Amino acid sequence: MAHLSPLAGKTLSPDQLTDIPALIAAYYDRKPDPSIATQRVSFGTSGHRGSSFHTSFNENHILAICEAICRHRKAEGINGPLFIGMDSHALSGPAQKSAIEVFAAHGIDARIDENGGYTPTPVISHAILTYNKGRTTGLADGVVITPSHNPPSDGGFKYNPTNGGPADTAITKAIQDMANDFLANDLKDVKRLPYEQARQEACIKGYDFITPYVNDLDSVIDMKAIRDAGVKIGIDPLGGAAVAYWKPIIDRYGLNATVVSDVVDPTFSFMTADWDGQIRMDCSSPYAMARLIEMGDRFDVAFANDTDADRHGIVAMPDGLMNPNHYLAVAISYLFRNRPEWSPELGVGKTLVSSGLIDRVAKDMGRKLVEVPVGLKWFVPGLMDGSLGFGGEESAGATFLRRDGTVWTTDKDGLILGLLAAEITAKTGKNPSVHYHEIIARLGTPYYERIDAAANPEQKAKLSKLTPEQFPLETLAGDKIISKLTRAPGNDAPIGGLKVVTENGWFAARPSGTEDVYKIYAESFVSEEHLRAIQQEAQDAISKVFAS
Repeated sequence: MAHLSPLAGKTLSPDQLTDIPALIAAYYDRKPDPSIATQRVSFGTSGHRGSSFHTSFNENHILAICEAICRHRKAEGINGPLFIGMDSHALSGPAQKSAIEVFAAHGIDARIDENGGYTPTPVISHAILTYNKGRTTGLADGVVITPSHNPPSDGGFKYNPTNGGPADTAITKAIQDMANDFLANDLKDVKRLPYEQARQEACIKGYDFITPYVNDLDSVIDMKAIRDAGVKIGIDPLGGAAVAYWKPIIDRYGLNATVVSDVVDPTFSFMTADWDGQIRMDCSSPYAMARLIEMGDRFDVAFANDTDADRHGIVAMPDGLMNPNHYLAVAISYLFRNRPEWSPELGVGKTLVSSGLIDRVAKDMGRKLVEVPVGLKWFVPGLMDGSLGFGGEESAGATFLRRDGTVWTTDKDGLILGLLAAEITAKTGKNPSVHYHEIIARLGTPYYERIDAAANPEQKAKLSKLTPEQFPLETLAGDKIISKLTRAPGNDAPIGGLKVVTENGWFAARPSGTEDVYKIYAESFVSEEHLRAIQQEAQDAISKVFAS
């Protein structure tokens, strides 16, 4: 972690907040120059993101992306409804308007929240999958307008194809390249209608996203057990897209739950600043979660979601905010032992930078472990065909199957991960934090950390193409190296970096897609000192690779 800001964990003064009118004006006024790399459309693991202040998320970007999506749908024969979700970031509303202008011009059957409200990422995935169930033609897909937990000045736009999950790299590259061609051609080939006219088109329809999702929750979570046990639950939507979902859930299932705040404010002035002094709706950060952590002892269990509600943060005593890796291990351990209708063949999905504790939990239960590169998209096939019971990643994002072993969502669902914490507490009489301490007493304590180290573009390129043979170490922090991986064992996909594993620890190194750094994820099952030794030896060895 870089230097901790003195603002970390504190609310900011009004003069430190984002100027929302200026941000929205910049969305319309600034025109991207596609000859400048940072102003082009760029689909990362979670769609296109940027800020209108940096001319990286502006009206022209969204018009171009939506035209590309329309053409992709036509080429693929996708002609069912397009479900549109958006979060509460200030740029999400203008971006949705731009999207509707293009979708209406193409006559696409687009569905938006009937009350002009917000729709979480998992709800869009759920809507796509439930609509498509049993169909072979007229399939639905969707877009979600969100930069996830990013600062208030950011916007984001992502596409979910007919499988309901994040689009794979082949689709995102095709959309990205087409969109950049439209930008380079001054949007001459982009069809659009004026917004007021577009809203009157019969193809743009209001849709009730809330009721079907809420009514279906007891197919994935034992809601009756939570109600009957009277588990006292605290919920903080962090001013995000789930804000209108929790009251209907509480009312429908009779939960003993309190929404600690339902305030929506595009400056997110109620948030406490993250480690670097920026506002970020990161429910895995103790600095961003200070408000709910402070209330933690009022509840049996409490949880929050990020702005598009695809991530979860679990607050449970004695730990307070649980480390995401720790909660994933508890969730997996509980689910595979408490879902009698799940097949004994079901595997456990994890990304290769998630904790080795998950490996130990899976082995302890005799379950197959499926380790994939970073990104939830890698779990989509296994969730769809019912071979994976759970897919999760270290950044507090996961989803799992319904109680009958069929698919629930193929994108991360922070709502069900929060409700699962309540189910665990209800059914076992112990919260997830207590379960974690019981697991590590049996399987060992993990010491895990991610750090960033400087790397220029050439070094990052070298790291992404590294082969195991180019990494000559035979031992790591005193232990014999068991494996050196540049491809994920679960699906043989390239990991864009390197993972080195020993009996007592591991590290993985990957270049950042946005900054001149590479990320080192490391874990020890021995001690904090052993973790530091792994980190140091990893950095030294990679520096030698860079120098060679």
